[in-house]
Amino acid sequence: MKNRRTFLKMSSLAGLSVAGNGVLKNFPLASKTNLKMTPESNLNEGSVSLIGQYGPWANSLIENKLPSLSFRRKEWDDLEKWRKTAKTRLVERLGIPDIGGLPEVTVKKQYEYDGLHIEELSWQLPYGRPTEGILLKPVNAKEPLPGILAFHDHGGNKYFGTRKITRTSEAQHPLMKEHQEEYYEGLAWANEIAKRGYVVLVSDAFPFASRRVWMQDVPQHLRGKLNDENPEEPANIKAYNEWAGEHEHIMAKSLFSAGTTWPAVFFAEDRKALDILCARKDVDANRIGCGGLSGGGMRTVFMGGLDERIKCAVCVGFMTTWKDFVLNKSYTHTWMTYVPILPNELDFPEIFGLRASLPALVLNDEDDQLYTLPEMKQADKILAEVYKKANASNHYKCSYYPGLHKFDKKMQTEAFDWFDKWLK
Repeated sequence: MKNRRTFLKMSSLAGLSVAGNGVLKNFPLASKTNLKMTPESNLNEGSVSLIGQYGPWANSLIENKLPSLSFRRKEWDDLEKWRKTAKTRLVERLGIPDIGGLPEVTVKKQYEYDGLHIEELSWQLPYGRPTEGILLKPVNAKEPLPGILAFHDHGGNKYFGTRKITRTSEAQHPLMKEHQEEYYEGLAWANEIAKRGYVVLVSDAFPFASRRVWMQDVPQHLRGKLNDENPEEPANIKAYNEWAGEHEHIMAKSLFSAGTTWPAVFFAEDRKALDILCARKDVDANRIGCGGLSGGGMRTVFMGGLDERIKCAVCVGFMTTWKDFVLNKSYTHTWMTYVPILPNELDFPEIFGLRASLPALVLNDEDDQLYTLPEMKQADKILAEVYKKANASNHYKCSYYPGLHKFDKKMQTEAFDWFDKWLK
């Protein structure tokens, strides 16, 4: 626990600029303020606002009234009609870009490791460098298997992507060994679920790893002393991640100015990965799940809410309310979370609730610094109400675990059992 506390103080979580030695890292505000965050920060949440006396007023814009497209409102008594209307509005608010059809996939390497057949994949989208992905499945699998779209976390670390939740050889980058020990109890969870009899696809999200912003591609005045040389050196990775954290507000404002949002770009690219997974002959496209921790949990919320090909979804460490962001926790979160105007129409949990009555599991850590426990429980209550009204209460579950922000072995076991229950 001591190591985990140290790690959480020294790095960001869902992207998420969390305190290092008490001062926020990887967040533009950090260099200008003395905001502090510790595991005890949740104790006094709610007594004051992040934006001072403006907090109660800002919260009053959404509090004590059901959003206009909430399924919990009395006027919505037809599940399919509500879902169609709410999804249409969500798509409008997101501004999902058209990024073309099914990309051609290149298999760069194939090999076996730890009982798994592994493929290193690549595909080119209409913009940016090629996306790299890792596919894992049991060796000697004969029949089509259910598939899992596994989302890596943010972790304040844009240099890495797929490697955060996979392991493909005995040789492992020391930073990824540390990352998996701190977040995942030393396990590469994509490997572990594949061993249960799934075809698992993990791809680099925008703008992580193969999809990251390179120094050579931005103006000189934004680079400082950074370059793209010796990228695997830990010191260079640290420097890059600090730069990428500072660059988030620039990326977000550019996306807004282009008529889209960061969650929309995530969704568009994740949907391409889903298309690729479903098109494989070794995958049963009628049995597909998705899940992830933290930033991966956020991507699960949007993918699980919008694409009905996802028959089972597991959101880990990313479930709260818009109120929590307004008053308490926006400073612990990346620019990647927000969809302007949407809080008037759907609370954050209701995005995930759009999948009712398809199975949904939420896993929370009781001491997670990224959210307040009361609002995690409020989000749970909202989803339970949505599923109850959809006559599908047994298709929704939320569990709480002791400890800080993580997806440890016990949580993974519950997640994998949930996938087995609904996909096998």
